[in-house]
Amino acid sequence: MLTRRDFVYGVSVLALSAGMGASTDAFAQRVGQETPTVPVADLVEPGPLGDLAIGKEDAPVTIVEYASMTCPHCAHFATTTFPQLKEKYIDTGKVRFIFREFPLDPLAAGASALVRCADKDKAFPVLELLFHTQGQWAVQSRDPVELLFNAVKQAGYSRESFNACLDTRNNENSRKILSAIESTRNRGADKFQVRSTPTFFVNGKRVTGAVSLEEMEKEMAPYLKAS
Repeated sequence: MLTRRDFVYGVSVLALSAGMGASTDAFAQRVGQETPTVPVADLVEPGPLGDLAIGKEDAPVTIVEYASMTCPHCAHFATTTFPQLKEKYIDTGKVRFIFREFPLDPLAAGASALVRCADKDKAFPVLELLFHTQGQWAVQSRDPVELLFNAVKQAGYSRESFNACLDTRNNENSRKILSAIESTRNRGADKFQVRSTPTFFVNGKRVTGAVSLEEMEKEMAPYLKAS
């Protein structure tokens, strides 16, 4: 059985080695002057695990989100704005949406790993489930492992598959996944100057905070009119 000690030790050794859990101020100092846009060609280059993406590859608008699974603003976007965005723009071929991991603490890293350990066709449903149940597991607790398990067992995780995904002490694949998540986060900070979550890039233009659909539509409008 995966214990809280195993989880905290394993995730922390890998994830905190590069400063995960640092404040957004620390990231701001690390990445320096913010730039309002980034080259789209660089932005859409996938990370080591590939991208969590939905929508047509040739959609006129590409939205890239960097988010932390324990971030309440990220959960607010996921549960309020994203369903509207998906129905109106992603499902109709106007937007391609890419989700990128930017965990700010070990628990967020563990939740991200559980998304990545799921079968490819179940990754987005697990992602959505964890954001919808964030208030149940991303809380101050002496046993975050059990709370996480209670959340993802709704997506079909067994105790065995859950433990294997998070056991970075004994599972090499688990270590590789967490290392890749860390790499994605570091690239976002170093190359794209992500300072806080959620951070979005709409065809390369930076938009921060749990934006509403109306705010997102304002950013997308020039590209949709031209399509």
